[in-house]
Amino acid sequence: MNDLFGAEFLQASPLILAGPILQQTDSDTVTVWVALQRPCEVVLQVYDTANHGNLITNLLLEGRRATYALGKSLHIVVVTAESAGRYLLSCDRIYAYDMQFIESSTQQQTLQQALCSSRFPTVNISYFDHQKPTFALPPTDLQDLRIVHGSCRKPHGDGFDALPILDCLIESAANQPRQRPHQLFLTGDQIYGDDVADPLLWVSSQLGDALLGWEERLPLIQQTAADPSYVTPKQLLPGHRADIATHQAGFTAGLHNKTAKVSSHLLSLGEYYASYILSWSPACWPSSLPKGREVMHGHRVSRRWDKEVQDMQQFIHTLWKVRRAMANIPVYTIFDDHDVSDDWNLNQAWCLRVLGQPLGRRTVQNALLAYAVFQAWGNTPKQFTPGQPGEKLLQAAADWSASGGMNMVAWDAIARYLGMPPTNPRTGLPEFVQYDSVLVLDRDPEALTWHYTVRSFCHEVIVLDTRTWRGYPADQKPIAPPMLLSPPAFTQQLSQPLEQATHKPKGLSQMQATFVIAPTNLFGLQVIDWIHHWHLKREKVYGVDVGDAWNINYEALAKFLTTLFEQRQQVIVLSGDIHYSSVVRLSYTRKSIGSEKKSVLVQLTASAFKNEEIITEIIHTRLKQWLLPEKSRQWLGWTNPPYMVEVSRRKSYRDASSHRPPEWHGLMEWISRTSTQTADFSTNISWLMTAKEQAKSHKWEWLQYLAFWKLSWFQDGREVIGLNNLALVHFETDNNNCTKVMQDLYWFSTWYPIKVVYSRFESELIHSKLSKS
Repeated sequence: MNDLFGAEFLQASPLILAGPILQQTDSDTVTVWVALQRPCEVVLQVYDTANHGNLITNLLLEGRRATYALGKSLHIVVVTAESAGRYLLSCDRIYAYDMQFIESSTQQQTLQQALCSSRFPTVNISYFDHQKPTFALPPTDLQDLRIVHGSCRKPHGDGFDALPILDCLIESAANQPRQRPHQLFLTGDQIYGDDVADPLLWVSSQLGDALLGWEERLPLIQQTAADPSYVTPKQLLPGHRADIATHQAGFTAGLHNKTAKVSSHLLSLGEYYASYILSWSPACWPSSLPKGREVMHGHRVSRRWDKEVQDMQQFIHTLWKVRRAMANIPVYTIFDDHDVSDDWNLNQAWCLRVLGQPLGRRTVQNALLAYAVFQAWGNTPKQFTPGQPGEKLLQAAADWSASGGMNMVAWDAIARYLGMPPTNPRTGLPEFVQYDSVLVLDRDPEALTWHYTVRSFCHEVIVLDTRTWRGYPADQKPIAPPMLLSPPAFTQQLSQPLEQATHKPKGLSQMQATFVIAPTNLFGLQVIDWIHHWHLKREKVYGVDVGDAWNINYEALAKFLTTLFEQRQQVIVLSGDIHYSSVVRLSYTRKSIGSEKKSVLVQLTASAFKNEEIITEIIHTRLKQWLLPEKSRQWLGWTNPPYMVEVSRRKSYRDASSHRPPEWHGLMEWISRTSTQTADFSTNISWLMTAKEQAKSHKWEWLQYLAFWKLSWFQDGREVIGLNNLALVHFETDNNNCTKVMQDLYWFSTWYPIKVVYSRFESELIHSKLSKS
């Protein structure tokens, strides 16, 4: 077991370790990400199809690029296909793509050959007989647009993984370009760097070292001369990292007696690399995992290991569907905190605590480098073209790995291009710069930007980075809640994209829908607000993420709303983070002399893919609406300077606005979900459970009818979906030109037999006749 990923394992593994993942795709370029175990030149070809996608026809786009050696057995590339003749892809068609992998003048593999090996003799990543992955561009009519989103996918989290449901959605409409999903947005926590199952760390640590071909020297602070100055990942065993993660790295997830959250924290670059591969592909998982008694000491920790192994096996069982889905739909991502560590950049105190420690800074940089390579590269491939900061980052990462982690010039270059703040040589703490009344982490002018905008024929999606551009109040305590977007971030990430001229196909007068991706919620449950303010008063901010919700800082939220509504009349916000799904509608009315302007914001929250908890399972049911129903809430606001106050029955209008008349009014309402429906593709979900899970389900079948809390009538709550879920967003316009946005939340029923079911949330957008200015 000590040489789990030796030469024999890699020889029996396919050339492709993870992928292909279809990423940024528009009318003139198609981008695909892939991770290989050997260096190659990769050719990407995009084809037209006929007969509803069943027949491959003309070659339309082509591109090629060589891999980057990020480890001895890890070679990654994002290749973009373009048209030499400026051929433009159109909507309402099915397109297919193929890949070739050229290792030498005499050695070349097709996509299908590169996916297969002795361990995986057959691999299917297509929905058609031709075995090529396919996609369809977003339509010109908003009513035909299908967007999928979700967040928070923890491999050992409770419940079944909901991301494989995407494969069912695509498969059921694969030959229908208007009906199949057009884009997937992963809105945060694609991996978990902090809350890691012991078996996952055990595999990640060994796989990471095998991929790199060297062992990383993780820096430590020496309290005495006899203390070690560094450790390697394998010296930090699963289940035994709480002390080093909390005190040497400074991470906050393990504070307040929550050591289990960091007892297997990822630390090394190889571990972060490996976690992505293990989350997206079955290719590097060993055929079996050891029993707890073989690797752990103690009955309690051995039992926990065995339970987590069962979770891992169930997770691995459906990974083939995740892999196929991500090959057949454009995938766009943005990080949240767990992609690095819980509470990442939560407040100024966290930055000082973690980035002021050598191991904390090293781990954050490792996590950001892994994010750049595995996610950001495909989001914004132009940043990684020759001469651009991304390409310089890739070269520095290759140099760092080639040196076995000893080339500090390369390491410093990586820090610069990732936007890591410089360290003050006198204090050892990260540097900040001040904008107005807030402090922002300093960054090099050449640093990559993580925010971006996606535009299509009928919609635009503005993806925000609310982690690395925060504004920390300069005149308050370091634990004070920040602005999730600092003043320069508001300009660069929101104002400028909203002002830019959008790509409008001929015949379209305006963009039909504007989406904004905010990884953390603008508005949440009222009880969560109470909890946040209660903990803030007691200066206990880390346990419940005080500062990650927009409405804990009213100045920033008011600026966000006014900035949006200055440019757009209706906005749809996609968010995740909070492990339940819901829909909230904010009606915004701005008054001026002799007129008023009405706008609307609809917040669509989808979380978690795999991380349901006891509390979310409770609020999923009717119990929540019986005991603590959500009520409408109202705010009064001002634009210069931006601010807002909530109006309640205990506060009069005069109390809230005595200093000057309000300039706008906001009314927030919770949208109720419809009764649960069975999905059309739910007739056969034999793919869902492992043999052990199926046997367990049959064994307790009789109990299903006694457990009333699992039955459909009790599970049919009205406010939130609290079980693992995936969201499909689409639109409907009636004869009166009134448009509704609909979010269908798909989840697995708790009753027997288990089915894929969904509940729908419907919210009206602005009716054109209701607005006047």
